[in-house]
Amino acid sequence: MSEYSSPLNAGPGVMTEEAGVVTGDLELRSTLGPDGVLTAKVRYAGADEWYRLRGGLTKLTDPADHGPVHALLVGVLNRPAG
Repeated sequence: MSEYSSPLNAGPGVMTEEAGVVTGDLELRSTLGPDGVLTAKVRYAGADEWYRLRGGLTKLTDPADHGPVHALLVGVLNRPAG
């Protein structure tokens, strides 16, 4: 299993399965399981509870894609100005 984590600021917010829209300073964590399933979650900076992004499960055919997919998610979700 591999894991990446990055800070971001989601001014307009991101949709999660458990909590609806979360906004502000967040941390994104993506994990890739041994079955090739990537799970993307966010939490408020410094908080304990993680929330799965809406649509935050996908199967990767190549584990080498995990880093680029994580970077893509950060690029899309990090919108401090809205």
